[in-house]
Amino acid sequence: MLNALLNVLWIFTGGLWMTIAWLVAAVLMAITIIGLPWARAAFNIAAYTLLPFGYTALPRDLVSGRTDFGSGSLGFVGNIIWLVLAGWWLALGHLITAVALALTIIGIPFAWAHLKLAALSLWPVGKAIVTTDEADVLLGRTRRSAAGA
Repeated sequence: MLNALLNVLWIFTGGLWMTIAWLVAAVLMAITIIGLPWARAAFNIAAYTLLPFGYTALPRDLVSGRTDFGSGSLGFVGNIIWLVLAGWWLALGHLITAVALALTIIGIPFAWAHLKLAALSLWPVGKAIVTTDEADVLLGRTRRSAAGA
C-alpha cells in the first residue's frame, strides 16, 4: 500500500517527465535499428522510472543465473556507448530533479530515488528490474517482520 502511494506521488515529483525522457531515448535508439539493444534496456528502465517504489535494479546475470551478451564484455562496451549517446543527459535530468526535490525537504525520499536512477542511467545495459521481495531472496536478505520489531 505504501509503495502504491509513493508511486502515485512519484509521478508528480519528476517521475512522469523522466519516464518520457527514457521513452524518447528508447525510441531514438530503436529508430536507428543498430540501437535496438539499448532500446530494450531503455524501455525496461522507462517502466521502472514510472513506478520505482517496490522495485529495484540488479545485474541480469544475478537474476537469471547465467551470463549473456548484456552482462558480459559486450555489455560493458554497450554501456560505454550508451553513456556517450544518452546516459549522461538522462542522468543529468535525474540529478537536476533530485536537487530540486531535496531543497523541499519533503521531497528527499523522491530525490534519493532520482539519484539511484541517475546512477542507473549511466550504466543500464545488463540490468534487470525485479521486485524488492525478489531482490531480497536473490541477495539472501531477510526482512524483520513488523510484529517482531
